[in-house]
Order: sequence, then structure tokens, then C-alpha cells
Amino acid sequence: MTPERKIPERRSRKARRTRDTLAQAAFELVLDRGLRNVTVEEIAEAADVDRRTFSRYFTSKEAAALDSLRGDGDRINAALRARPAPEPPLLAYRRAVLDWLADPGAEPWHRRPRIFDLLVVAEEEPTLYAVFHHIRVDAQEDSVAIVADRLGVDPRQDIRPAVTVAAGAGALLAAQAAWVRGGRPDALPALVAEAFDALSADLLGEPRPAPDQYRDAPEKDRDAPEKDRDAPEQHRDTTSTTSTTGKAEGTEATS
Repeated sequence: MTPERKIPERRSRKARRTRDTLAQAAFELVLDRGLRNVTVEEIAEAADVDRRTFSRYFTSKEAAALDSLRGDGDRINAALRARPAPEPPLLAYRRAVLDWLADPGAEPWHRRPRIFDLLVVAEEEPTLYAVFHHIRVDAQEDSVAIVADRLGVDPRQDIRPAVTVAAGAGALLAAQAAWVRGGRPDALPALVAEAFDALSADLLGEPRPAPDQYRDAPEKDRDAPEKDRDAPEQHRDTTSTTSTTGKAEGTEATS
């Protein structure tokens, strides 16, 4: 290797270390003290650089705090590129996400310290969530290009790659939201599988009754006067049958 090549590579490594140090400082300060109690100057000081250096790498403290998540979209897309060509696109996307979650070397969210806590904060802070949204959109644009290449189509002319990625990314987002709100850091892989199962089965097939733990009382029972709820069992069954039939007929007509 020539000296001329060594110098740019050394600078690149130094820049990467500076960026990572700033991101780690922002990550820790935001989690320890709260987003609103942290300034850019404090992040720069914790990383032992000045404010101007911070601005060279990040546009905001939110972008710095979430920088560690940006690489996850790249890891999912790398797994998507590696999926066998004959796989249907949505199945390939699902398996790419699950490959990422199962790979300890990729440090998926449920294996990486404090990422769960960071996403909890992101759910509560609008500016942090907005930056997280932009990170996801960037990753999804790359995913669309990969799916289009798998299908051999132009994504500007063929809507299928965008639909595939929107559906798959939506399932991942729903699982991530349920994960954060459920308070179980180890539950993410199961929730992702459940979200994709719902997408490919429940929502594309015949509707199935909700599990007991998710089923609400019928609206008519909740809103009915007390005397109606105490009506004879036969009357209530007849009403329920009529209501269900009407709903089915409405659904069929819409289809």
C-alpha cells in the first residue's frame, strides 16, 4: 500500500471514531438525563470535541443519539440481498428481518444494551421519533431498490417493490411498537413473527375471531341499558346472530 493511500484511510478511520464517540456520548446522555436536559455542547464536551466538530457530523442531538440505529437498516438490507432469488418478495423481506434478529453478530435491538430504553424514549419524544422515522425511510428506499432488482423491474414504473417494502416495514414497525409498549425486552423476535403472520394470513385471508385476551365486549352490550343486558338469553342470541349476519353481508358487498 502506498503512503498516498494510507493517509486518506487513516483520516477515514479517525472520522469514523469521532462520529462513533459523539453518537455514543449522545446516546448515553439522552438515556441518563432525558432528551430535553441535554445540549449539543454537552455532547461535544463529553466526546472531547468542540461544537463545530459536532455539527460536521450531525444536524441535531436527536440524530446523534439515534445514529447507532442507522446501521440496522443496512444489516436488514444485506440479509435481503442474500435471500434466495426464488423466494417471493414479502417472504424474503420477512426472513431477512428474522435473520437479522437471530444473528448475534449483527447486534439486533433485543440483544444490544439499552436500545430498548432508547426506543421507549423515542416513543415519548416527538423530535426523536421524527428522526427515527427518517432513518427508517432511508432504509426502506434501499429495500425497494433491492426488491425491484429481485423482480427485474423498474420501481418507478412497477408499484410492487414499494408495496412489498411498505407492508414488511409496517409489520416490523407494529412489532417494534408492541415491543416497546409491552415492556418485555426479549419479546421482539416473537412479536415480529406474529406481525408478519398477521400480515400474510389474517389480513389476506378470511377474518378469524380475535383471541379471547384481545376480544372486547360487543359494542351493543357495552352501550345497552341495564335492562337490555338482563334480557333473556334467547333474545340476546337472536340479536347477536342478526348483527353478525348484517356485518357479513356488508363485508361481502364491499368486496
